[in-house]
Amino acid sequence: MTKVAVDLGTTATGEPAEMDLEELLSTRLLVQGNSGSGKSHLFRRVLEQSAGWVQQAIIDPEGDFVSFSERFGHVVVEADRTPSELGRIAARIRQHRASVVLNLEGLDAEVQMSCAAAFLNGLFDADRHYWFPMLIAVDEAQIFAPSMAGEVADEARRISLGAMTNLMCRGRKRGLAGMIATQRLAKLAKNVAAEASNFLMGRTFLDIDMARAADLLGLDRRQAERFRDLEPGHFVALGPALSRRPIPIRIGPVETAGRSGRPVLMALPEASPEAMADLIFTAGADEPDTLPAPVRREPLPTRELLERVAANRAGAAPAPQRLEEEAEPDPEAEAERQAVVDAIFADLMADPEAAFRPVQMLYQDFVTHCRLKRVGDGGLDMAGFRRRLALARAGVGAAAEDENWMEVVRRSEELPEDMQGVYLLLAKAARDAAPCPSDEVLARAYGSHSPSRGRFLLTYMAERGYIAAETDFRGNRVVSIAGSDWRTGAGTSGKRTPGTTPRMRRA
Repeated sequence: MTKVAVDLGTTATGEPAEMDLEELLSTRLLVQGNSGSGKSHLFRRVLEQSAGWVQQAIIDPEGDFVSFSERFGHVVVEADRTPSELGRIAARIRQHRASVVLNLEGLDAEVQMSCAAAFLNGLFDADRHYWFPMLIAVDEAQIFAPSMAGEVADEARRISLGAMTNLMCRGRKRGLAGMIATQRLAKLAKNVAAEASNFLMGRTFLDIDMARAADLLGLDRRQAERFRDLEPGHFVALGPALSRRPIPIRIGPVETAGRSGRPVLMALPEASPEAMADLIFTAGADEPDTLPAPVRREPLPTRELLERVAANRAGAAPAPQRLEEEAEPDPEAEAERQAVVDAIFADLMADPEAAFRPVQMLYQDFVTHCRLKRVGDGGLDMAGFRRRLALARAGVGAAAEDENWMEVVRRSEELPEDMQGVYLLLAKAARDAAPCPSDEVLARAYGSHSPSRGRFLLTYMAERGYIAAETDFRGNRVVSIAGSDWRTGAGTSGKRTPGTTPRMRRA
């Protein structure tokens, strides 16, 4: 088989510096260099030279590689999606062998970590039939695989670090070859960096980073000082895909350009101090005079949450805030905001697996998408989200206007949060005289696969006087709602009596 060599540039003796692409796919690559060392330039050179030979996915936190879409046909995937949607997109990317750029520009670090993790996990979990060779380039890898906890939430760090570890440790068998770049080795998780067998080390100044770079290349401490003297675009290469011994190389030119580059000096504007002060202290025509004060919301009870959902669907303004000292928001802006939140929640629940995912993970997906849409946390804390999720799982969208239904809603608030939706599901079926939901339906509304969980919920609510459950002569179940004349029709529980089999219908 013909060897595919990626042209990196030239060595110190003027000879071509090449990298074996097939060997790279088996052994992975780590690039390290301080800001301004030419690390992104090297990354771009490798990706450009290999674009025609292997499928690529570029995790781009700064939007520098979007230009690949015009020159090499990469599809730009904007990260303003839910993590579950990103996972499904990643699976289709592997299926159709598309080269893509995941653009994370403008997102908070925590959101970037969540989106990158969902995308990488989608690539990793693809069906075995689609395990084609694929080069995964992750720029600024210390963001996604930090060596220690920072300002981001522990859950986001854990998920992101797990995805990066899977890429570098277990990705080879699935055809995934990690190529990661970092400004500082000390900030990159050791178990991620240690899985790379090829290294390109650029200019480094801090002793701890020089020591780690020298250790990876097999150099002594005296030789580690050479990293301080490297010029931009010069690297020391080592690895089975590069060279058996450390050699200095100079990276060649690139065809595309990123949005950011080396700073260039330019003349300051010629303006008097008075004119400059006027520009600074006077608001422009397109600037708001004042910034709106942040509004803090307390968790809404189930009844008020149902009223708000009903108002939004009817196109009316939401209910006024409960605290008098809070500033009254713009009704139109608040209605638009709630419409965005409703759409996010609807997309989240459209996932067929949403009924069985842990509430904490669903809430994280919800908050991530709300931040992407610039609506904060959607006005729902974990307790409020849990109640609304229970309502959605129960198929109860909005509150009716009659007093009997509002009384049922009030009674539901006395139950544990995760049971309220199940109780309302039974109440809705009883009010409509519909057949009693089966054990499987009740369990699904609760978020469980086990039908026995549905039977437990019925027993729990019956023992506490919320419902009355009876069985007719055919063995079908009928549920009555306490305090009302609502009663479901006969419905099968889905549980078959031991030792019995279904009767065969006569022809």
